[in-house]
Formats: sequence, C-alpha cells, structure tokens
Amino acid sequence: MSNVLVVSNCPSENTKRLQNAVVKGCENGDLEDTTVRALIAWDADADDVLWCDGIILGTTENFGYMSGAIKDFLERIYYPCLELTDGKPVALFVKGGLDGQGAKTSVERILVGLKWKFIQPPLVMKGDFQPSFLSQCETLGTTMAAGLEAGIY
Repeated sequence: MSNVLVVSNCPSENTKRLQNAVVKGCENGDLEDTTVRALIAWDADADDVLWCDGIILGTTENFGYMSGAIKDFLERIYYPCLELTDGKPVALFVKGGLDGQGAKTSVERILVGLKWKFIQPPLVMKGDFQPSFLSQCETLGTTMAAGLEAGIY
C-alpha cells in the first residue's frame, strides 16, 4: 500500500480543479494499492508528511514567489521532518500568471534542504487557465502513484 499526500493552495475554483485532477490521477483505476490524502496547505502538518510515501505540492505564483499558504506549510513541517524524510519522492505543480519560475525556484530551494527527491521536473502552467492543465495534473498524479506502487521511488 502506498500513501500519497497532495498539499496545495487552492484560492480559486480553477486551482481546486488542478488539485482534483492530481487526486484523480493518483486514484487511477489501473492502480490498486494507493491511498490519497488531499489537503489545503493550511490543514496539512508534519504528521501528514510522515504518513505519506510520496508528496505532491501545488502552489500558485504570488508576487513571483510561492503562495503564502505553501510557505507556511513548509515552515511548519521543515524541522519536524528534516532528518526523518530524506529521499522522500516529491512532485510540484505551479499555476503561474506570467512565468511561474519564481514560485518554482522558491519551493525547490526548500525541498533541496529537506533532501526530498523530485520524481520529474516541476510542472509549471502559466497564463490563462487551459483545459490541458487538467490532463497534465492528472498525469502527474498517476506518475507518482504508479511509481510508488511499482517501487521505483
């Protein structure tokens, strides 16, 4: 059994749709042994991180940086998880307005300190909301869940 934690900032209906697409991917019908816990960043804590085998983070780009909710989450879990989660598989999706790079980079810096391992390059979706963002997020969720189930991560 694999446990996947999805923690994201969902200030709008569209960002909630992105989180839901990630969860849908994790719950792909071809996968049998995956449990998914999806939380908004304010509600997630270190116990959730310790529970999971892999984590998917989602943030909006706010003023060229990660969202305050994700920053708060990472600050709260950093020291309690620092030496207990080395090598934890992680994926990141960013919904950016202009380019999303500042949000991506700011999260990456913290994850390097935690010594978590990216399963793939961060998914950065920029500009106006596109239906293709949903399929990209669903694929991200499936990739994490399938990789954990197969013992790749």
